[in-house]
Amino acid sequence: MKDPIRKVLHKDGRTRYRLVVDVGTNEAGKRKQLTRTFDTKKQAVTELSRIRHQVQQSTFVAPTKLTVDEWLDTWLTSATREVEAATAANYEDALRPVRTHLGDKALQALTEQDIEGLVDWMLTSGRVRGGKPGTGLGVRSVRLTLGRLRAALNMAVRRQLVPRNVAQYVTIPRKARDAALEAKAERKPWTEEEALPFLRHIAGDRLHAPMLLLLLGLRPAEVCGLRWQDVDLKVGTLQVAMTRTNVERIVVEKAPKTAAGRRRLLLPRVVTEALGSFRTQQAKERLAAGEAYSASGRVVVDELGGAVKTDWLRRRCYRLMETSGVRRVRPYDARHAVLTWLAASGVPDVVVSAWAGHSDLSFTKRVYVHPDVQHLQPAVDRLNAVFDQA
Repeated sequence: MKDPIRKVLHKDGRTRYRLVVDVGTNEAGKRKQLTRTFDTKKQAVTELSRIRHQVQQSTFVAPTKLTVDEWLDTWLTSATREVEAATAANYEDALRPVRTHLGDKALQALTEQDIEGLVDWMLTSGRVRGGKPGTGLGVRSVRLTLGRLRAALNMAVRRQLVPRNVAQYVTIPRKARDAALEAKAERKPWTEEEALPFLRHIAGDRLHAPMLLLLLGLRPAEVCGLRWQDVDLKVGTLQVAMTRTNVERIVVEKAPKTAAGRRRLLLPRVVTEALGSFRTQQAKERLAAGEAYSASGRVVVDELGGAVKTDWLRRRCYRLMETSGVRRVRPYDARHAVLTWLAASGVPDVVVSAWAGHSDLSFTKRVYVHPDVQHLQPAVDRLNAVFDQA
């Protein structure tokens, strides 16, 4: 067998030792070799022993100049092959801070300290859009970024590009997590009492029906995607069969992700009446606009019949909150509010979850139900009944 270590004599008289060792095969089945040069034979022998041991244990990682940015491109290509456009865009967004802060760094030079530095930078000054640039991002954003980065580095480990996942055990500082929990606790959905002034205020507004759809617990994308063909005003039902949302400034229309999301809901009487009035209003608008009217077939449209986006609905929702004088909450928080009302009123968990379009009962209760002190009254009444017998 040919000696893998060969003496090399340079023109200046220096003697060095060149190591050429097999490190496996490529995808075509051809052998791969690694060449390295050392000042002493002892160094070459030591390295040969190390490499052969790691190759035998399937832990060998060949040197590469691949950067973090380049590897993320590769991972995204693989990870987004069978996902929807919105999910792929979310992956891209989550990894954008990594590209900004560590993209030029060699993948194999990445350390756990680098990932901790990334987390600290994101929490203090990593915001680029969606607020004031240079301020800190929220814990949820950092958690999403860490999750995607861990997945990308897991693939790098599997492909033997790095020996271990340096992001695996990096955590978000407790101080930041505690602050996020406090902020979440302060962001409360409307109580039933808070919703009443808003309901009274919107009763005569053109967007009465769309606002009621939000207060049924529909997602804004589901409200914008609802078609008249999905609504049965005679029976009083609607079918959630289509969503309409923005993905990287592009409107994406698609069916709900899960079978549970594609659900049929019974409509309260006031919602059925509001939808009927809205349809009549649209007929009048179409007659007045003539050829300028665009019959999109959507339930929620502008005055010329055009289908709307979630940001259009959100701006008008905030405007109605302001004119009604109620506490401003996110339109999506209406979903949290109605699911809390249903759960607190004794509606079975399985029904609340089905109404929300979830297949996981525990997820609905954990994320969307926010009991407050008023909801504890039945417990107090029951305890009073027990204690009064003493």
